[in-house]
Amino acid sequence: MGRSVDPPLSMSTSDASTPASADRSLRGLLFLLATIAGVSVANIYYNQPLLDNFRQSFPGSASWVGTVPAVTQLGYAAGMLLLAPLGDRFDRRRLILLQIAGMCAALVVAAAAPTLAVLIVASLAIGVLATIAQQAVPFAAELAPPSERGHAVGMVMSGLLLGILLARTASGVIAQYFGWRAVFGASVVALLALAVVIILRLPKSQPTSTLPYGKLLVSMWHLLVEHRALREASLTGAALFAAFSIFWSVLALLLAGAPFHLGPQAAGLFGIVGAAGAMAAPLAGKFADRRGPRAIITVSIALVALAFVVFGASARSIAGLVVGVIVLDIGVQAAQISNQSRIYALKPDARSRVNTVYMVAYFIGGALGSGVGAVAWPAFGWLGVSVAGLVFAGLAAWNHLRLPSRGASG
Repeated sequence: MGRSVDPPLSMSTSDASTPASADRSLRGLLFLLATIAGVSVANIYYNQPLLDNFRQSFPGSASWVGTVPAVTQLGYAAGMLLLAPLGDRFDRRRLILLQIAGMCAALVVAAAAPTLAVLIVASLAIGVLATIAQQAVPFAAELAPPSERGHAVGMVMSGLLLGILLARTASGVIAQYFGWRAVFGASVVALLALAVVIILRLPKSQPTSTLPYGKLLVSMWHLLVEHRALREASLTGAALFAAFSIFWSVLALLLAGAPFHLGPQAAGLFGIVGAAGAMAAPLAGKFADRRGPRAIITVSIALVALAFVVFGASARSIAGLVVGVIVLDIGVQAAQISNQSRIYALKPDARSRVNTVYMVAYFIGGALGSGVGAVAWPAFGWLGVSVAGLVFAGLAAWNHLRLPSRGASG
């Protein structure tokens, strides 16, 4: 009788008839959102193990193959700024499905690319559209009750992190047996299967803003000015991701030299070790719900600082590096979940825009960290890299502790 066949944003009436059934329904939706985040963000990283394959396929443009991952990351940053805020203006399920359709088209072009230039253009589009993940995370914050928001965000972020960690491994295996073009084809199949599940299971969301697109973008600046907690969380997150990026941008160089003499595959295996951080994400969310996110962020910053102390003493120790990676990933991811739990409570009708402000700052921090690592390594060696990471952890601590937050911002 005029009602939509789609379930509402929360649980349907039948699902919500008992607390247990409502809880099961919420868990199922969060698992779906975690899968959406992981499968979509993985597309940014599939091309990184394939650079030598690209060089062989396009020998006339071999010197430009490094542009492929660079433009993919650039596209992701642009997509966060230009597409992610639309989640406040339109139904997120529809946006996710539209971006999946566009992503499949871009992946088909990449798989069939006759020249490197075509592959580069397709990779830029893939990066822009991979921001599907930035619709999934605020969607989880909407679906969950306030008392469980941190856990919900943590669960979806764990899916996103696993997508990042496992993308390179999956890409390398598929390329080894079926060629690099099959990697993009396999992603199309995975996304189409996911789209079917989304149509059947994911509810619609209700837009929370009627602002025109231009004003929607401008409003992000106003949110940053209005909410000190958003500024604080953004700077803290950027500093910690800078520290994280310093380590990962230089690790392969450390492992290639004495006494290790290990290839890039070894650095990739450290990513599997980093899965501990992804597994810790839901736990961090639960603690943030119970004890408050600021307390968890304080502990997280301490863990990141400890990791770089361990790194500084582990220039010749694989075991020490493994321990440091586990501590670093747990610290960074726990802080990420807690920061996002904080900012989503600031302005519920602008969660996509708040998330965009935070994530743009976060990736700027990552780029800065990679740049500092590139300078510190040749000038000061591994000890200099470790000290630089410790300095960024100290910046995060100063920013986080200098003024106690008030009210909802904490």
